[in-house]
Amino acid sequence: MARIAFVFPGQGSQYVGMGKSLAEKFPQIKESFNLANQTLGFDLTNLCFHGPEEELQQTANTQPAILTVSIACYNLLKDRGIQAEVTAGHSLGEYSALVAAGALDFSTALRLVRKRGQLMQEAASKGVGGMAAILGLDGQKTREACAEAGKIGIVEPVNYNCPGQIVIAGENEALDEALKIAKEKGAKRAVRLAVSGPFHSSLMQPVSEKLALELENINFSEPEIPVVTNVSGTYLREAEKIKEALVQQVCSSVQWEESIKNMTAQGVDTFIEVGPGKVLSGLIKKISKNVQILHVEDLDSLEKTMGCLEGGQ
Repeated sequence: MARIAFVFPGQGSQYVGMGKSLAEKFPQIKESFNLANQTLGFDLTNLCFHGPEEELQQTANTQPAILTVSIACYNLLKDRGIQAEVTAGHSLGEYSALVAAGALDFSTALRLVRKRGQLMQEAASKGVGGMAAILGLDGQKTREACAEAGKIGIVEPVNYNCPGQIVIAGENEALDEALKIAKEKGAKRAVRLAVSGPFHSSLMQPVSEKLALELENINFSEPEIPVVTNVSGTYLREAEKIKEALVQQVCSSVQWEESIKNMTAQGVDTFIEVGPGKVLSGLIKKISKNVQILHVEDLDSLEKTMGCLEGGQ
Protein backbone atom coordinates (compact mmCIF):
# COMPACT_ATOMS: atom_id res chain seq x y z
CA MET A 1 0.00 0.00 0.00
CA ALA A 2 1.20 3.46 -0.88
CA ARG A 3 1.90 5.80 2.01
CA ILE A 4 0.39 9.03 0.72
CA ALA A 5 0.87 12.75 1.41
CA PHE A 6 -1.45 15.35 -0.11
CA VAL A 7 0.45 18.55 -0.97
CA PHE A 8 -1.32 21.77 -1.91
CA PRO A 9 -0.01 24.55 -4.19
CA GLY A 10 0.42 28.19 -3.28
CA GLN A 11 0.14 31.45 -5.16
CA GLY A 12 1.56 31.42 -8.69
CA SER A 13 -0.17 28.17 -9.71
CA GLN A 14 -3.40 29.85 -10.81
CA TYR A 15 -4.59 29.94 -14.42
CA VAL A 16 -7.82 30.88 -16.20
CA GLY A 17 -9.93 27.75 -16.73
CA MET A 18 -8.79 25.92 -13.60
CA GLY A 19 -11.46 23.62 -12.19
CA LYS A 20 -13.79 24.03 -15.20
CA SER A 21 -13.60 20.49 -16.66
CA LEU A 22 -14.16 18.96 -13.23
CA ALA A 23 -17.15 21.20 -12.42
CA GLU A 24 -18.78 20.28 -15.75
CA LYS A 25 -18.53 16.56 -14.97
CA PHE A 26 -19.03 16.33 -11.20
CA PRO A 27 -22.00 18.00 -9.43
CA GLN A 28 -20.15 18.03 -6.08
CA ILE A 29 -17.39 20.18 -7.63
CA LYS A 30 -19.99 22.64 -8.87
CA GLU A 31 -21.33 22.71 -5.30
CA SER A 32 -17.88 23.61 -3.93
CA PHE A 33 -17.71 26.55 -6.32
CA ASN A 34 -21.27 27.65 -5.49
CA LEU A 35 -20.43 27.57 -1.78
CA ALA A 36 -17.34 29.71 -2.49
CA ASN A 37 -19.48 32.25 -4.40
CA GLN A 38 -21.96 32.47 -1.50
CA THR A 39 -19.26 32.69 1.17
CA LEU A 40 -17.27 35.40 -0.60
CA GLY A 41 -20.18 37.37 -2.06
CA PHE A 42 -18.86 37.48 -5.63
CA ASP A 43 -18.70 35.14 -8.65
CA LEU A 44 -15.43 33.32 -8.01
CA THR A 45 -16.53 30.51 -10.35
CA ASN A 46 -16.70 32.80 -13.36
CA LEU A 47 -13.32 34.32 -12.44
CA CYS A 48 -11.66 30.88 -12.24
CA PHE A 49 -13.27 29.53 -15.42
CA HIS A 50 -13.23 32.61 -17.66
CA GLY A 51 -10.99 35.30 -16.12
CA PRO A 52 -10.03 38.01 -16.94
CA GLU A 53 -6.49 36.94 -16.05
CA GLU A 54 -5.48 40.32 -14.57
CA GLU A 55 -8.33 40.05 -12.07
CA LEU A 56 -7.50 36.44 -11.19
CA GLN A 57 -3.86 37.47 -10.59
CA GLN A 58 -4.86 39.95 -7.88
CA THR A 59 -3.71 38.43 -4.59
CA ALA A 60 -7.07 38.97 -2.86
CA ASN A 61 -8.75 36.90 -5.62
CA THR A 62 -5.95 34.41 -6.31
CA GLN A 63 -5.82 33.05 -2.79
CA PRO A 64 -9.51 31.99 -2.43
CA ALA A 65 -9.49 30.81 -6.08
CA ILE A 66 -6.57 28.39 -5.55
CA LEU A 67 -8.04 27.20 -2.24
CA THR A 68 -11.40 26.46 -3.91
CA VAL A 69 -9.90 24.49 -6.80
CA SER A 70 -7.56 22.61 -4.43
CA ILE A 71 -10.35 21.57 -2.07
CA ALA A 72 -12.61 20.61 -5.00
CA CYS A 73 -9.84 18.29 -6.27
CA TYR A 74 -9.26 16.96 -2.75
CA ASN A 75 -12.98 16.11 -2.42
CA LEU A 76 -12.80 14.00 -5.59
CA LEU A 77 -9.93 11.97 -4.14
CA LYS A 78 -11.78 11.60 -0.83
CA ASP A 79 -14.93 10.43 -2.64
CA ARG A 80 -12.82 7.73 -4.28
CA GLY A 81 -11.53 6.51 -0.93
CA ILE A 82 -8.01 7.91 -1.34
CA GLN A 83 -6.66 8.88 2.07
CA ALA A 84 -3.43 10.57 3.07
CA GLU A 85 -1.33 10.02 6.19
CA VAL A 86 -0.20 13.64 6.25
CA THR A 87 -0.85 16.93 4.43
CA ALA A 88 1.26 19.99 3.65
CA GLY A 89 0.89 23.13 1.56
CA HIS A 90 3.28 25.71 0.16
CA SER A 91 2.51 29.10 1.76
CA LEU A 92 -1.18 29.73 0.91
CA GLY A 93 -1.48 25.94 0.33
CA GLU A 94 -1.14 25.38 4.07
CA TYR A 95 -4.77 26.53 4.44
CA SER A 96 -5.90 23.84 1.97
CA ALA A 97 -3.80 21.33 3.93
CA LEU A 98 -5.59 22.32 7.15
CA VAL A 99 -9.01 21.86 5.51
CA ALA A 100 -7.95 18.42 4.21
CA ALA A 101 -6.72 17.48 7.69
CA GLY A 102 -10.08 18.41 9.21
CA ALA A 103 -8.65 21.26 11.29
CA LEU A 104 -10.56 24.03 9.49
CA ASP A 105 -13.83 24.08 7.57
CA PHE A 106 -13.88 25.19 3.93
CA SER A 107 -16.05 28.33 4.39
CA THR A 108 -13.91 29.64 7.26
CA ALA A 109 -10.74 28.95 5.26
CA LEU A 110 -12.19 30.88 2.29
CA ARG A 111 -12.93 33.94 4.43
CA LEU A 112 -9.48 33.73 6.02
CA VAL A 113 -7.51 33.50 2.77
CA ARG A 114 -9.61 36.26 1.20
CA LYS A 115 -8.63 38.49 4.14
CA ARG A 116 -5.01 37.29 4.02
CA GLY A 117 -4.90 38.09 0.31
CA GLN A 118 -6.35 41.57 0.88
CA LEU A 119 -3.80 42.31 3.61
CA MET A 120 -0.91 41.09 1.45
CA GLN A 121 -2.17 43.03 -1.58
CA GLU A 122 -2.47 46.16 0.53
CA ALA A 123 1.09 45.76 1.87
CA ALA A 124 2.47 45.06 -1.62
CA SER A 125 0.77 48.17 -3.07
CA LYS A 126 3.13 50.29 -0.97
CA GLY A 127 5.92 49.12 -3.29
CA VAL A 128 8.45 48.44 -0.54
CA GLY A 129 10.13 45.51 -2.22
CA GLY A 130 10.00 42.25 -4.11
CA MET A 131 11.33 38.71 -4.44
CA ALA A 132 14.00 36.95 -6.47
CA ALA A 133 15.08 33.37 -7.18
CA ILE A 134 18.66 32.24 -6.60
CA LEU A 135 19.48 29.11 -8.59
CA GLY A 136 22.51 26.88 -8.12
CA LEU A 137 23.73 28.33 -4.83
CA ASP A 138 23.54 26.60 -1.44
CA GLY A 139 21.76 27.94 1.63
CA GLN A 140 24.91 29.09 3.38
CA LYS A 141 26.17 31.20 0.47
CA THR A 142 22.68 32.60 -0.15
CA ARG A 143 22.44 33.67 3.50
CA GLU A 144 25.90 35.26 3.20
CA ALA A 145 24.81 37.20 0.08
CA CYS A 146 21.77 38.51 1.96
CA ALA A 147 23.85 39.41 5.03
CA GLU A 148 26.34 41.38 2.91
CA ALA A 149 23.55 43.17 1.01
CA GLY A 150 21.85 43.79 4.38
CA LYS A 151 24.15 46.76 4.91
CA ILE A 152 21.96 48.80 2.55
CA GLY A 153 18.54 47.41 3.50
CA ILE A 154 16.46 44.40 4.46
CA VAL A 155 16.88 41.25 2.33
CA GLU A 156 16.37 37.65 3.52
CA PRO A 157 16.05 34.06 2.25
CA VAL A 158 12.32 33.29 2.35
CA ASN A 159 11.64 30.03 0.44
CA TYR A 160 13.90 27.00 0.73
CA ASN A 161 12.16 25.26 -2.17
CA CYS A 162 14.54 22.47 -3.18
CA PRO A 163 18.30 21.90 -3.53
CA GLY A 164 19.71 24.75 -5.59
CA GLN A 165 16.54 26.86 -5.54
CA ILE A 166 16.12 29.48 -2.84
CA VAL A 167 13.89 32.55 -3.06
CA ILE A 168 14.96 35.75 -1.33
CA ALA A 169 12.86 38.84 -0.56
CA GLY A 170 13.42 42.35 0.68
CA GLU A 171 13.68 46.04 -0.10
CA ASN A 172 14.38 46.72 -3.77
CA GLU A 173 17.88 48.21 -3.48
CA ALA A 174 19.11 45.53 -1.08
CA LEU A 175 17.48 42.82 -3.22
CA ASP A 176 19.35 43.98 -6.35
CA GLU A 177 22.60 44.08 -4.38
CA ALA A 178 22.01 40.53 -3.04
CA LEU A 179 21.45 39.28 -6.62
CA LYS A 180 24.75 40.81 -7.71
CA ILE A 181 26.62 39.25 -4.75
CA ALA A 182 24.93 35.86 -5.32
CA LYS A 183 26.20 35.82 -8.91
CA GLU A 184 29.70 36.65 -7.68
CA LYS A 185 29.44 33.72 -5.25
CA GLY A 186 28.66 31.36 -8.11
CA ALA A 187 24.87 31.35 -8.55
CA LYS A 188 23.88 29.97 -11.96
CA ARG A 189 20.98 32.42 -12.14
CA ALA A 190 19.72 35.20 -9.91
CA VAL A 191 16.50 36.75 -11.20
CA ARG A 192 13.72 39.00 -9.94
CA LEU A 193 10.28 37.36 -9.74
CA ALA A 194 7.08 38.90 -11.07
CA VAL A 195 5.45 39.33 -7.66
CA SER A 196 4.08 42.45 -6.04
CA GLY A 197 5.79 42.36 -2.64
CA PRO A 198 8.49 40.92 -0.35
CA PHE A 199 6.33 38.02 0.87
CA HIS A 200 7.52 35.85 3.78
CA SER A 201 10.15 38.43 4.78
CA SER A 202 10.24 40.43 8.03
CA LEU A 203 8.82 43.37 6.01
CA MET A 204 5.47 41.53 6.19
CA GLN A 205 5.35 41.81 10.00
CA PRO A 206 2.43 44.32 9.90
CA VAL A 207 0.41 41.82 7.81
CA SER A 208 1.27 39.10 10.30
CA GLU A 209 -0.05 41.23 13.18
CA LYS A 210 -3.32 42.03 11.35
CA LEU A 211 -3.81 38.37 10.44
CA ALA A 212 -3.29 37.44 14.11
CA LEU A 213 -6.32 39.62 14.98
CA GLU A 214 -8.42 37.80 12.34
CA LEU A 215 -7.33 34.42 13.70
CA GLU A 216 -8.31 35.32 17.27
CA ASN A 217 -11.96 34.63 16.41
CA ILE A 218 -11.32 31.31 14.64
CA ASN A 219 -11.64 27.94 16.33
CA PHE A 220 -9.45 25.20 14.90
CA SER A 221 -10.17 21.52 15.45
CA GLU A 222 -7.58 18.88 16.26
CA PRO A 223 -6.18 17.73 12.88
CA GLU A 224 -7.36 14.22 12.00
CA ILE A 225 -4.00 13.66 10.32
CA PRO A 226 -0.83 15.72 10.90
CA VAL A 227 -0.06 18.86 8.89
CA VAL A 228 3.55 19.69 8.09
CA THR A 229 4.03 23.41 8.66
CA ASN A 230 5.99 25.84 6.50
CA VAL A 231 7.68 27.61 9.38
CA SER A 232 9.51 24.56 10.74
CA GLY A 233 8.97 21.78 8.21
CA THR A 234 7.81 19.56 11.09
CA TYR A 235 4.63 17.65 11.89
CA LEU A 236 1.90 19.62 13.66
CA ARG A 237 -0.74 17.61 15.50
CA GLU A 238 -2.30 20.06 18.01
CA ALA A 239 -5.03 22.58 17.27
CA GLU A 240 -3.61 25.25 19.60
CA LYS A 241 -0.36 25.46 17.61
CA ILE A 242 -2.05 26.14 14.26
CA LYS A 243 -2.75 29.86 14.81
CA GLU A 244 0.82 30.53 15.83
CA ALA A 245 2.13 28.70 12.75
CA LEU A 246 -0.16 30.68 10.39
CA VAL A 247 0.78 34.02 11.96
CA GLN A 248 4.52 33.27 11.78
CA GLN A 249 4.21 31.94 8.23
CA VAL A 250 3.45 35.38 6.76
CA CYS A 251 6.85 36.80 7.75
CA SER A 252 8.95 33.62 8.02
CA SER A 253 10.70 31.51 5.42
CA VAL A 254 8.92 28.53 3.84
CA GLN A 255 10.86 25.36 4.71
CA TRP A 256 9.58 23.30 1.79
CA GLU A 257 12.67 21.15 1.25
CA GLU A 258 12.75 20.29 4.97
CA SER A 259 9.00 19.52 4.90
CA ILE A 260 9.39 16.95 2.10
CA LYS A 261 12.47 15.37 3.72
CA ASN A 262 10.58 14.99 7.01
CA MET A 263 7.65 13.29 5.28
CA THR A 264 9.88 10.83 3.40
CA ALA A 265 11.75 10.12 6.66
CA GLN A 266 8.36 9.14 8.14
CA GLY A 267 7.81 6.65 5.31
CA VAL A 268 5.78 8.70 2.81
CA ASP A 269 6.46 7.24 -0.65
CA THR A 270 3.69 8.87 -2.72
CA PHE A 271 3.01 12.60 -3.04
CA ILE A 272 -0.19 13.81 -4.71
CA GLU A 273 -0.21 17.50 -5.65
CA VAL A 274 -3.85 18.48 -5.24
CA GLY A 275 -4.90 21.64 -7.07
CA PRO A 276 -3.80 23.78 -10.02
CA GLY A 277 -0.41 23.33 -11.68
CA LYS A 278 2.58 21.08 -11.06
CA VAL A 279 4.99 23.48 -9.34
CA LEU A 280 5.31 21.34 -6.20
CA SER A 281 5.72 18.14 -8.23
CA GLY A 282 8.76 19.70 -9.90
CA LEU A 283 10.26 20.71 -6.55
CA ILE A 284 9.64 17.30 -4.95
CA LYS A 285 11.41 15.57 -7.87
CA LYS A 286 14.52 17.58 -7.03
CA ILE A 287 14.27 16.80 -3.30
CA SER A 288 13.65 13.05 -3.45
CA LYS A 289 14.38 10.63 -6.29
CA ASN A 290 12.69 7.63 -4.64
CA VAL A 291 9.05 8.69 -4.42
CA GLN A 292 6.02 8.49 -6.69
CA ILE A 293 4.69 11.95 -7.64
CA LEU A 294 1.13 12.34 -8.91
CA HIS A 295 -1.23 15.29 -9.30
CA VAL A 296 -4.92 16.09 -9.66
CA GLU A 297 -6.11 19.30 -11.31
CA ASP A 298 -8.42 18.21 -14.16
CA LEU A 299 -10.16 15.14 -15.61
CA ASP A 300 -7.06 13.82 -17.36
CA SER A 301 -4.78 14.04 -14.29
CA LEU A 302 -7.53 12.58 -12.05
CA GLU A 303 -7.84 9.50 -14.27
CA LYS A 304 -4.07 9.04 -14.51
CA THR A 305 -3.62 9.37 -10.74
CA MET A 306 -6.44 6.91 -9.99
CA GLY A 307 -4.92 4.47 -12.49
CA CYS A 308 -1.51 4.68 -10.79
CA LEU A 309 -2.98 4.27 -7.29
CA GLU A 310 -5.26 1.38 -8.23
CA GLY A 311 -2.43 -0.30 -10.12
CA GLY A 312 -0.15 -0.01 -7.10
CA GLN A 313 -2.56 -1.53 -4.57
